Amino acid sequence: MSSQKYASLRYTALRFGLLIGCFALVYVLCYAHVIPLGVGSSNLMWMVLLSLILSAPLSWVLLRKQRDAMSVQIVERVDRAKERINSNAAQEDGA
Repeated sequence: MSSQKYASLRYTALRFGLLIGCFALVYVLCYAHVIPLGVGSSNLMWMVLLSLILSAPLSWVLLRKQRDAMSVQIVERVDRAKERINSNAAQEDGA
């Protein structure tokens, strides 16, 4: 259970790390003139958007196990909340 406890935090941290890695790659490619730098002062925005576009499919493939663990954690949390709501409703109806 402890491996599931921080599944959302682990997935988010890995997703953010992948985004930072993609940004570093795009940064190097831009300043090596392999890909265009953008227009005028749009360099940073261009690099961030390209990093987001690259990291999305990579995270879909590379972080599948972490995403599945996170979804299990969320489903368990929702089920516990539903049980508490139902038990509270039953107590109120019985009173």
